[in-house]
Amino acid sequence: MTARAAPAAGDDSQSASGPSAAEQPGVDVARLRVAILRLSRRLRKHDLAGLTPSQLSTLSCVGKSGPVRLGDLAAAERIAPSTLTRLVNVLEDRGYLLRQPAPDDARASLVTLTDSGRDVLERIRDEATSLLAEMIATLPPGQLAVLDEALPVLEQLAGSG
Repeated sequence: MTARAAPAAGDDSQSASGPSAAEQPGVDVARLRVAILRLSRRLRKHDLAGLTPSQLSTLSCVGKSGPVRLGDLAAAERIAPSTLTRLVNVLEDRGYLLRQPAPDDARASLVTLTDSGRDVLERIRDEATSLLAEMIATLPPGQLAVLDEALPVLEQLAGSG
């Protein structure tokens, strides 16, 4: 049986005695999940500047957050502080991050992106954007229009819209 999303709250197009949420027409959630995961995997297959996905995620998080405490970064990445320390050490050794004492707490450290870190993130993002543009360019006009209409929904689901 295929998992399907139920209609939005307040949708009274089905009566109380109508089909159950699992039987109602909607989005094939399992199929959507697989498609998103496969697309994400394809976009990550390009050169990551020798970074692991975890290292790239940490670098990207610092890039979005700006100077950030190690503990806050570990929480944002949902990893143990000891694991984060190892990731930051590697990124610092490669010249992508800079670790400095926090000005308000000598026991804490802040990490920031270096110019090299910014450059590598920009290059990776540009490569992924180019790859996606190449894939999209192969779609027929009708599918391009559907994708364009779906973009706000995908952004909302991703938490960026």
